[in-house]
Amino acid sequence: MITSEQLTPLVTGWAPKQRWFGGKGRQATLSVNRLAELAPDSQVTIWTLRAEYDDGPADLYQIPLIARDEPVGTLDHVLVGTVDTDEGPRWIYDALHDKDVTPGWLVGMRDEAKDGPLRFERYTDSPDDIPVNEPSLVLTGEQSNTSMVFGDVAIMKVFRRLHPGVNPDIEIQGALTKLGAKHVPALLGALEAEIEGEPWSLAMLQEFMTTASDGWQLATASVRDLMAEADLHAEEAGGDFAGEAERLGEAVAAVHADLATAFGIREASADELHERAEAMEGRLRRAVDIVPELADLAEPLTAGYRAISGFSGSITLQRIHGDLHLGQALRTVNRWVLIDFEGEPMAAIEARREADSPLRDVAGMLRSFDYAGYHRVIDVGWDPQLNYRAGEWSARNRDAFCAGYAGAAGADPRAHHVLLRAFEADKAVYEAVYEARNRPAWLPIPLASLTRLATDDEGSPR
Repeated sequence: MITSEQLTPLVTGWAPKQRWFGGKGRQATLSVNRLAELAPDSQVTIWTLRAEYDDGPADLYQIPLIARDEPVGTLDHVLVGTVDTDEGPRWIYDALHDKDVTPGWLVGMRDEAKDGPLRFERYTDSPDDIPVNEPSLVLTGEQSNTSMVFGDVAIMKVFRRLHPGVNPDIEIQGALTKLGAKHVPALLGALEAEIEGEPWSLAMLQEFMTTASDGWQLATASVRDLMAEADLHAEEAGGDFAGEAERLGEAVAAVHADLATAFGIREASADELHERAEAMEGRLRRAVDIVPELADLAEPLTAGYRAISGFSGSITLQRIHGDLHLGQALRTVNRWVLIDFEGEPMAAIEARREADSPLRDVAGMLRSFDYAGYHRVIDVGWDPQLNYRAGEWSARNRDAFCAGYAGAAGADPRAHHVLLRAFEADKAVYEAVYEARNRPAWLPIPLASLTRLATDDEGSPR
């Protein structure tokens, strides 16, 4: 049997290089512990990796591994290392990339297996809905988790960084699936483990939207079409996106209505509004230290945040998406579908489960339209004509999205300009910090938006 003592030095060298490892650049002490075998006759063992930091709380990750008695060429890219056992050397691989064993997760969900600390759940009535005979393919675009598709039927997301309790993605999609929601994929199954006396979500299986196109890709293709037509306005270009933006607004409003039905609503108290305004101010103060260009905007942005505390109308709070942008929206042949209800990845898991204003989701999508509109300017270099056309495209599609949302919800989000402006500014401050640290060339996008938000008393989308 392979021990944690044998694996720890291998994983210590391997894990920090993986995209899902969140402690890059920090001093960490890593330790590995066995959680469970995937099934009694499985070759897969699920291990946990604990990362202890001097400057913050520890992180817990899951690492499903498989030991092979000879090297497997097709798995060279996920080789963790080799260990010596009484039976000879063993090659240790990331099991999620091994197509011979990945159906084991689906078999467990189909059979609703329970073994040791592992609990598999099936959310569909028929076991035949779980595609146990389809081959798996790991998707390469995932950052914080590992996702794989099984044929063209289902997609499984394996949560790398673990948190106590049911993951919000499972909680929300499970409730919306039961409700029969139209604009989310159906949840098919899930896996959880009992750790330290609590359930921890390990994986989820959902409907795969086979014919879907990514919203970000569709939007940026529209921008490229517009930029290629020097004499046309946004509404005249062949790739005009405004119709889709309006339908997307309708879909988001429908999902918000479904979330309200599934989880309920309540009114925000004055104390809650004050706390939210203070939290926004705090994030802005910290951001100024990282992005000095924000200093000149801090006073008017702070005034916008404080206006929330004095807001005279009622504010409805409910469960929301929490990290909504064009990349979280898929366009199928007949509807828009929203995915990834985990919430803001950097937020604490408890915060992701809290009720919030639907306007935060609206603001997130408005920010995404800004990014889509101006990305081409960043790619090719600043040009006054391109900059004007980017703003034209963004304004048209932001307005279309809000119009679609208003038509479906019966209330126009732009009418709540104090709240919408504050949420949008809060998101743009987050973006400015991210860009300053990771993509400095993109920093002008959130800075330009914050300049507008700091001076626009009416809070119009553009």
